[in-house]
Amino acid sequence: MKKYDVVALGELLIDFTGSGLSEQGNPLWEANPGGAPCNVLAMLNKLDRRTAFIGKVGNDVYGRQLRQVVSEAGIDTSALLTDPEVHTTLAIVHTFPNGDRDFSFYRNPGADMMLRAEELPRDMLQNCRIFHFGTLSMTHEGVREATHQAVAMAKEAGALISFDPNYRPPLWDTEAHAREAMAWGLSQCDILKIADNELLFLTGESDFDQGAAILQRWFPNIRLLNVTAGPDGSYSYCCGHRIYVSAFRLGGTIETTGAGDTFCACVLHDVLNNGLNDRSEESLEAMLRFANAAAYLVTTKKGAIRSMPSKQDIQTLFS
Repeated sequence: MKKYDVVALGELLIDFTGSGLSEQGNPLWEANPGGAPCNVLAMLNKLDRRTAFIGKVGNDVYGRQLRQVVSEAGIDTSALLTDPEVHTTLAIVHTFPNGDRDFSFYRNPGADMMLRAEELPRDMLQNCRIFHFGTLSMTHEGVREATHQAVAMAKEAGALISFDPNYRPPLWDTEAHAREAMAWGLSQCDILKIADNELLFLTGESDFDQGAAILQRWFPNIRLLNVTAGPDGSYSYCCGHRIYVSAFRLGGTIETTGAGDTFCACVLHDVLNNGLNDRSEESLEAMLRFANAAAYLVTTKKGAIRSMPSKQDIQTLFS
């Protein structure tokens, strides 16, 4: 038995989401804890998984808020470091009428960028069943080296590798560098969760089946490839199967922050239960249906880490 089911590395930040107007007509912003890797872990903890996070926050009010929230979510924070000089990364979330978002980042630099390879917790990385990461920890040289070494340590110890590109254009100096980082992550992972726009960005294909086939040809190491398409549902490509499950459209969507991370967490939960070998069409369909339900529920609340649904809430959608 490994100590952790899932260990994740990457960004931990504050998502400022709109909260109406003040009496003077000025916009109000709610400081929601976020960051894709920790969003994934928060959902996994709701499913009674043992998790740990590797990253950095600043020595400021937001860094202290994030540490408290992550700890309250049940995530091991022993590898969450504090940078004494660089402030916690902030993101302004602009929400559109349909619940979709755009981001403006305050990260030049941000504390999450300051993680270094020599600070990695080797024992933790060698004691997890799945290691999860994205590309935001590869936007700059130092943290990129830390990410590469973390993946190597986890793989050496036999962990499955999970990757979500989580492409955020404002954080990259060029599209070419973003593609390079994505390609490296794709070359390392067993489990891939990729959004429809990211699939198009990498392959030039808007047809999901053709785009997935290209990635499978380029990166035969990927054993489970899932494509998320927001309100249009999700697709899974595994063991020669191609599965599609429609999204839950029950109304009440406020914003989509954390939906993809929630989906990803539910997939990892399923893999921990059922593995990656000889998966049937029925088991993959059940995986997607559960993940879609959880992703829908998180869109009915603001933020992510504190908005993850319980297992009972998810199962209620099927009753």
